[in-house]
Amino acid sequence: MSIASASPTETVARPQLDHPSDTKTIYALFAIGVAGLLFAAWSIYSDLGPDAHIAKVWPFVLLGAALLIALGFEFVNGFHDTANAVATVIYTRSLPAPIAVAWSGFFNFLGVLTSTGAVAFGIVSLLPVELILQVGSDAGFAMVFALLIAAIIWNLGTWALGLPASSSHTLIGSIIGVGVANALMRGRDGTSGVDWGKATEIGYALLLSPMVGFLCAGGLLLLLKLIVKNKELYEAPKGQAKPPLWIRGLLIFTCTGVSFAHGSNDGQKGMGLIMLILIGTVPTSYALNKSLPASHISEFVQTSQAASSVVDSKAAGYSIIGDPRPVVTAYISRHEISGGTYPALSLLLKDISKQVQTYGSIDKVPLDQVGNTRNDMYLTSEAIRFLMKDKEAELSAADVGTLKKYKGSIDQATKFIPSWVKIVVAIALGLGTMIGWKRIVVTVGEKIGKTHLTYAQGGAAELVAMGTIGAADAFGLPVSTTHVLSSGVAGTMAANGSGLQLSTLRNLAMAWVLTLPVAMLLSGGLYWLFRTIF
Repeated sequence: MSIASASPTETVARPQLDHPSDTKTIYALFAIGVAGLLFAAWSIYSDLGPDAHIAKVWPFVLLGAALLIALGFEFVNGFHDTANAVATVIYTRSLPAPIAVAWSGFFNFLGVLTSTGAVAFGIVSLLPVELILQVGSDAGFAMVFALLIAAIIWNLGTWALGLPASSSHTLIGSIIGVGVANALMRGRDGTSGVDWGKATEIGYALLLSPMVGFLCAGGLLLLLKLIVKNKELYEAPKGQAKPPLWIRGLLIFTCTGVSFAHGSNDGQKGMGLIMLILIGTVPTSYALNKSLPASHISEFVQTSQAASSVVDSKAAGYSIIGDPRPVVTAYISRHEISGGTYPALSLLLKDISKQVQTYGSIDKVPLDQVGNTRNDMYLTSEAIRFLMKDKEAELSAADVGTLKKYKGSIDQATKFIPSWVKIVVAIALGLGTMIGWKRIVVTVGEKIGKTHLTYAQGGAAELVAMGTIGAADAFGLPVSTTHVLSSGVAGTMAANGSGLQLSTLRNLAMAWVLTLPVAMLLSGGLYWLFRTIF
């Protein structure tokens, strides 16, 4: 097979993509995967500690199944999305396909290990608050199974067709589908089942990232043409010859950056869901961050007192009798401040402060109270998050700053990711990168533009993708590696006057448009099915 180059009179040989499978390599990868699963099982067993009492086996069967599905999602994400990162180095002959894939898998692994967790909990905050508070219930497990299985089905379907659809887009759609289905099954308006403010924020990131990729990569290519006059940079590879050393170094660097950024951003999506699974199944070990230092308590007491003063000033003239939690939960679900919102939140703030001061440290919270303390902290954190953005709250800048410090203090206790979770997700994503990459690579490398990818085009698309994903990770927003990079390649083709294959762009646009509604329908239907059966 040959690909037309920028010159109509010559052809460029397709890079070698078909390599015979080495039995030793297959065994090695399989052994790494099994070792990762055994490490996860050993870590959970160790974290349970000698005081944990395993009363029932069934929750741990569900835990094992849920972890396998969550890691399966990250594995599919690896070969579905990361193929974009290696397409440019493969089609510019910078690295042979097997080395490029292994290289990308390794830096995906490192990206996951160094991730902050901000994206993970941004994803979790989209889920219905009542399901998060009862994630260990049948409804909680139905939620996790439904959204992960729906995301895997759509990812595998688009991969089979060679379409670079977005795993981020798919997962967001699955979460929204579960939220809407849960609300309807509870007799509420379907729109009340989702944090639409957060969904819109994430939606903008997903919507704008392809535009950023297209425009910035195209603009960067034009800028390069003005500044760098080296003809080799703008020509397709000749035969199987490797690019000049400096160009090759740049392209390998950008591939490395995109792979690392992809791991750092996309790897977190599975982490947040795994933490929910662990909290629901073994709250005694994972509901609260027991590694916090003793100094955290004194800081917490100070921020708690300051936050209580702010909330109490708004609660003046109102009172509430009984349990404040339903009122706070209602505010988070409906985003409407009622007369009881501030008094209820005030009571909850004081109750949390009392619990923490009584126990002396997070790791001394009694096992039978860990789940309750965690839920109280989560409720308070989410309520404050909405209050800080709520115009009806009429908070001053100083008030917002005080509440933000308090929210950060309680989030340290509830929003954490153990090292072993990062390691097993990193293994799943890294292994996925090394398997099944060819379909998407061919689409990106051959089917977007009408001419062969040049060195400058590959470098421009990768640089923009690396910067965009890295920035999104810093702000805790999930973006699509697929959208950014494939649109970046399209942008460089358009800027170069190379021409675009409209049939491919039409299919990509169709996948982009269908991903959200199909994922919503799949996850909503699966959630209803699982709730009906179990």
